Amino acid sequence: MTTQMSTRIRLVVFAVVFVLAGGGALFYVLHVHRRQADAAATQPKVPVIKDVNAVQREPHLVFRNTALGAGYGQVALVPLSDPGGARAITPARCDRVYATGATGICLVAQRGIATTYKAEVMGPQWTSLRDSPLPGLPSRARLSRDGMLLATTTFVYGDAYTNPGQFSTRTIIGPATGGGTELDLETFTLVVDGRQITAADRNLWGVTFADDDHFYATAASGKKTWLVEGSVSARKLTALREDVECPSLSPDGTRIAFKRHGDLSPGKWRLAVYDLRTHTETLLAETRSVDDQAEWLDNSTVTYGLARQAAGSASSDIWTVPADGSGTPRVLVQDAWSPAVIRKP
Repeated sequence: MTTQMSTRIRLVVFAVVFVLAGGGALFYVLHVHRRQADAAATQPKVPVIKDVNAVQREPHLVFRNTALGAGYGQVALVPLSDPGGARAITPARCDRVYATGATGICLVAQRGIATTYKAEVMGPQWTSLRDSPLPGLPSRARLSRDGMLLATTTFVYGDAYTNPGQFSTRTIIGPATGGGTELDLETFTLVVDGRQITAADRNLWGVTFADDDHFYATAASGKKTWLVEGSVSARKLTALREDVECPSLSPDGTRIAFKRHGDLSPGKWRLAVYDLRTHTETLLAETRSVDDQAEWLDNSTVTYGLARQAAGSASSDIWTVPADGSGTPRVLVQDAWSPAVIRKP
């Protein structure tokens, strides 16, 4: 009898705790939703236009829209003649985006009970032409200038570039049209100072294309990173210099914008430009830490995404800074991320 009563008491206590816990969880979810709704309500409204085609007919900027509310996370476009003006929101939803001409690449995290990842090749109307699975968290995406080759970088272990050797990436180069061979950069021969590097901790990421054969990327092993020049046909990577991450080739093909770690604390980087002809480095006037693969607005200006530093903010902005180390950073597009410059319609 005592045992039965004790069992009943435990069941009652468990039921009460379960109800209270459920009520607490429900309260928390409602509270979070209310905070998000309040944040969206107080966020300044971003002007939007409906005619995507009109923007695409002129030089424009492609980016991920991070303005709270409808359209958050979708690909947006603004004309280069008025980057701070109204934006056109496309139907594509991406975590990372890049584009060139009539082709776009969209990296997507499909979150649910089991999160999956994919890369989508987008057509002129920003509808998916084809997709393929990705092995991990989307990180970097690039297309060759004629849109024929694509490159994707994903994290397959760890979730940051904070310390080389403590994360694992997978970088794939393949035909944007599909049907061809996809190449894993870890299968390429890596040469540093005339010596082949075969260490198991090799990592490659952040491709930027010169043409449909030559490209630049970051290689890492141990605690070192290098700018490497790669050849698709030769399946070879050759180190050019140390301390270069996420390179971006200038439109005229003469300079590399990149982030360098130097003697900064873990997880901090400084934007710089490396001249491929003179082998000189120029630190840019942006002194905040930038964890992005920069893009070139033109031959004299670098653009990049920067997370808002205000407490509790989930947004980001696209900034620009002169490529010669002069001037001061300025906002190009508010509530935006992952820029790609389309110079010709």
